[in-house]
Amino acid sequence: MKLPAHFKILFQHKIQLMKKTTILFLLITGTSFSQINSEIAKSAVNIEMLFPEGKSKALILSYDDGANQDRKLVEIMNKYHLIGTFHLNSNKLGSDKDFNYLKKEEIKDLYKGHEVSVHSANHPNLVVLSKIDIIYEILEDRKELERLVGYPVRGMAYPFGNTDDKVIEAMNGLGIEYARTVGDSYNFEIPKDFLKWFPTMHQFAKAYWEPNQPEKDKKELELFYKKIDDFLQTKELAILDIWGHSWEFGNDQNKWDEGEKFFKLLANNESIYYAKQIDLVDYINAYRNLKFSVNKTTVTNNSKFDVYIKINSVLFNVMAGSTMNLNY
Repeated sequence: MKLPAHFKILFQHKIQLMKKTTILFLLITGTSFSQINSEIAKSAVNIEMLFPEGKSKALILSYDDGANQDRKLVEIMNKYHLIGTFHLNSNKLGSDKDFNYLKKEEIKDLYKGHEVSVHSANHPNLVVLSKIDIIYEILEDRKELERLVGYPVRGMAYPFGNTDDKVIEAMNGLGIEYARTVGDSYNFEIPKDFLKWFPTMHQFAKAYWEPNQPEKDKKELELFYKKIDDFLQTKELAILDIWGHSWEFGNDQNKWDEGEKFFKLLANNESIYYAKQIDLVDYINAYRNLKFSVNKTTVTNNSKFDVYIKINSVLFNVMAGSTMNLNY
């Protein structure tokens, strides 16, 4: 539609007035168009999390049940300076009903430097229990494990890997800050929901799950080592979370040799943050709670952890309890 001439004149007059007002504002404030564009650009920059010391990878080794083969497993981990997270059933410790479990009196010393975590008191399938029984299984296990190790136990692995909304709702307020399933993701992503933590993969993938399947075992081992190599080669932020049970090794020296082989592959790598699972949760939460100014030139870290971030390829260490300017 064609505007009448007097409307055109009025419209042009308003445009000129807006331009003059903008120029006057810039003269008064000493701001330039380039500065405004710069501020807009900074507010849109991407902030990347890095792991402690600016590392780009993190490794979690997560083992369930507390069978007596954990003694040998911990010995091998310690040999390669690796850190494990061990999910234990406190009411089964000292028992030999299913297989031989560790004794309660050895728990604290055996897992020194590693993490002890909840796996329920008796290892039931939590999804079929009533709410009160779910609460009992988690709290009873947590309380007894804390008595044994002498520190707050804040993590968990679901028995059989099973959970649902009812189980997670029952867990609210029980002090559990992460809970691992057994649903292998085969990726290295940071979990969005720590109570639905999907690991990368089972140790050896699914090799040895069925007896007398050499061809299947070979393919699964190839997949397992391919994922490890992908993790070691990636330039992206990555978490490798391997889970399993020490009793799966049994007395088979070939399996123990295979286990030591992949531990050695992952050891002593300067780009890897070797972590207890709860430490990784605490660190990620510290990053997520950083407070940035609107233009992303100032940040406050209210946590007790130094947090490493990268902006436009520039690395920053935002020290615990500090506010800092970000020059990039």
